[in-house]
Amino acid sequence: MTLAPRDANDDARRWAMSHRWTRWLYLVSAILSLVTATARAHDVELTKVSVTFTARDTYQIDFHYDVNAWLLGVRPEHLTPAEIARLTAMPNEATDQRMHELREHILRNLRIRFDEGKAVPDLSIVDNPDRPASQPSHGSTLLRIVRLTGNVPPGAKSFDFWASRSFGNIALMIARKDGTHYAQQLLERAERSRPYALHGGPVDAGAWKVAGQYLWLGFEHILPKGLDHILFVLSLFLLSTKLGPLLWQVTAFTLAHSVSLALSTYGVITLSPRIVEPLIALSISAVAVENILTSKLHPWRPVVVFLFGLLHGLGFAGVLSELGLPRGQFATALVSFNIGVELGQLAVIALALTTVGWFRSRTWYRPRVVIPCSILIGATGLYWTVERIMT
Repeated sequence: MTLAPRDANDDARRWAMSHRWTRWLYLVSAILSLVTATARAHDVELTKVSVTFTARDTYQIDFHYDVNAWLLGVRPEHLTPAEIARLTAMPNEATDQRMHELREHILRNLRIRFDEGKAVPDLSIVDNPDRPASQPSHGSTLLRIVRLTGNVPPGAKSFDFWASRSFGNIALMIARKDGTHYAQQLLERAERSRPYALHGGPVDAGAWKVAGQYLWLGFEHILPKGLDHILFVLSLFLLSTKLGPLLWQVTAFTLAHSVSLALSTYGVITLSPRIVEPLIALSISAVAVENILTSKLHPWRPVVVFLFGLLHGLGFAGVLSELGLPRGQFATALVSFNIGVELGQLAVIALALTTVGWFRSRTWYRPRVVIPCSILIGATGLYWTVERIMT
């Protein structure tokens, strides 16, 4: 007579456990879908613009805006061989319509001025002459770009450039008539460039302005744009119930990515983003899986974090290569960007402490917070690993 209630209770517990795991699976799927949708939704983050003035008083502006991605309506990092095949199969009428829309979009959302007078350039689509340097972090190279050309008005003394927010930050580089590089400026979204003298030397931005720009860009690369780096830092936070061990891990991570960022930026080491980006995603999963398998912080953990930090530093270097560094203030921009990254990571930890840090000493903290969050982070990292290998 006593067996029936016990069997019923066991069935109820099994059903509850199954139901609980089913809910987690649904939640993981929902978050992965959200991550994918978000990655496709936001605007372009950076556009490289190269301006060259020729000896014949003409100008050429190479606008490194991915034409193929625009025609297909996808972000450059999602431009897979299958998408290129879809572009090839697109009817001529549809391609012509999309190309017309692109021309209208470009000309409507940028301004080229000589002595405050607006210039109307000719627009053409050309093969990208700088494909390796223009390769996105984890996508295909820009195959075709927009080229703007025109004549410099007679007697013009200065030139400036502006593009709307839809093109993101602008890495503006200007070359002399003999083709040598002579000026560079990083423009924030919808910021107008300073005037560049067409005759004589350029006026460089002040050190404080450069430092402020690159510090903010480093911070912004973590919050809100660096979701992969955020998840890695959160994985470090989850296993450490005490602040001391957490700081040791963060210090190891900081030292590692500072070293690899500097070495990569100065050209000492190079590694393709197609290798770096999947490994960064895999490092997120590895740390999350360790959080699930153990509740203790083993001595090798800071060493592993240091090695993973080297990978993340190479990822930061890829961002800096896209942004470009001012030649006259190279070290200032590099150090400022790295400080911005650190402030972003500390902000992530501060937010995590504010949200769940109060409960780290509770007995239910690991089963209800550490394990579920680590499962979600690990699944997201694996998804990104596969995605970045396939694209």
